Amino acid sequence: MARLFIFAIGGTGSRVLRSLTMLLASGITQKTDNTYEIVPIIIDPHKANEDLKRTLRVLDTYQSITEEVGINNGFFNTRISTLQSLAANKQKFQGSFTFDLQEVSNSRFRDYIGYNTMDKPNQALANLLFSGQSINKRGEDVDLLDIEMDIGFVGNPNVGSVVLNQFKDSDEFKQFASSFNEDDRIFIISSIFGGTGAAGFPTILKNIRGAMGNSTIDSKGFLQDSKIGALTVLPYFNVEKDESSPIQTSDFIAKTKAALHYYKDNVTGNQSVNALYYIADSYNGKSYKNDPGDGGQKNDAHFVELASALAIIDFMGIPDRQLQTAEGRAINPIYKEFGTKADNEALTLLELGNQSQDILNLRLSQFFFFHKYMQEKLTSSIDKQAWSTDSPEIKKAFLSTAFYKNYIADFFSFYDEWLEELARNRRGFSPFNIKSNLEASIKGIEPEKGWFKDKVDYGFYDNKLNSISKGRQYASSSEKLIKLFFEATDEILTKKFAHFKVKA
Repeated sequence: MARLFIFAIGGTGSRVLRSLTMLLASGITQKTDNTYEIVPIIIDPHKANEDLKRTLRVLDTYQSITEEVGINNGFFNTRISTLQSLAANKQKFQGSFTFDLQEVSNSRFRDYIGYNTMDKPNQALANLLFSGQSINKRGEDVDLLDIEMDIGFVGNPNVGSVVLNQFKDSDEFKQFASSFNEDDRIFIISSIFGGTGAAGFPTILKNIRGAMGNSTIDSKGFLQDSKIGALTVLPYFNVEKDESSPIQTSDFIAKTKAALHYYKDNVTGNQSVNALYYIADSYNGKSYKNDPGDGGQKNDAHFVELASALAIIDFMGIPDRQLQTAEGRAINPIYKEFGTKADNEALTLLELGNQSQDILNLRLSQFFFFHKYMQEKLTSSIDKQAWSTDSPEIKKAFLSTAFYKNYIADFFSFYDEWLEELARNRRGFSPFNIKSNLEASIKGIEPEKGWFKDKVDYGFYDNKLNSISKGRQYASSSEKLIKLFFEATDEILTKKFAHFKVKA
């Protein structure tokens, strides 16, 4: 199976991965000649970042589900693996989705570069290159050399580029290089208006394309001419004004212009990327708490992050012939942007572009119907319906198993939180009426009406589950739960809702 290695840089990288995992849980994928295993590698010096920690919990839970039931069951249909799982010597790695930045924790940038051991001319050069003031995590004015890096690079890509350059000599990079095969692909997620993402994207890209000149790598594989996609996230939110913070909304555009100017020569100008996706949102309806890092950084999920996850789905579907590379240069680079049919404050499924609707609408709605049944009907139907009592049984004892209680229920709790955050954000995404009945639960999309049309309610839902499960063979109760509900929700939506008959 081919792999897609995803380098998710900084807080934006983690938030896009969170949305991608929700899409993959829904069974969303791109029709392609290859089936990709996803290998996320999160690069963020700020280990206390709440966005990072939430994403790790979502990834870990998703992985636990697929480890028990496998893939090819509809929902949770894509394998997600850690880099460690690919390593011959698994003891060298953490068993996590994160890249371990060395010498960053509780360290000032001055100490990281060994400023006090430099001679006078080199100290003078460092003072020139890293001049200026910043604010530390306690809100104190400090020289740029004295910023503490365990909360990230607080909008200073010049600092980030130095620290992140250690990537090329790390055990993780060596393992990635030795695991990389000809059919594999790479995708890089980064924002352009901060510090970690703006520095990380060109640094990682340069190290991948220049791997053949890296003497520390024993097996360089196919990296130089690999198929690389990247997502550049331009400003899409504001932060509250806080004079004591190094993060200011007023700086976002200037930093974006400076980064784009640099990318013009060192990313797009030298054709280092096969497919580059740009995304931004000028609708600034909600300002996030101004948290440079010490408070943990926990932003509500945003529609831009969901749309960004679609860029990864799109990249997986581009045919190999359109992603050809020679001597580290893309032959015909592809550039894409994202748009919607409407510029509404809160979007629904019907306001997305046609291609996005083809990918999202059915599968996202199926997963919502699955989630709704688990929340509202499962406990009253279990032990009473044929689908529950047919072998392998899904009875009340099943609700106490680790698979259901610790994995499925936890994942749906993460899913609830994600949907609620998307809906209350501005720009928001609110595709579902969460508290309504089944027939009115998808905004703007209703079942066909008529004298001889069955009502879409939980009685109809149970009948569909009973009909599909009758005489079917399943490897386990856990696999049955995933596969049966995928097939039932697919049939309910494509048979009863005209919108999905067209899209199916």
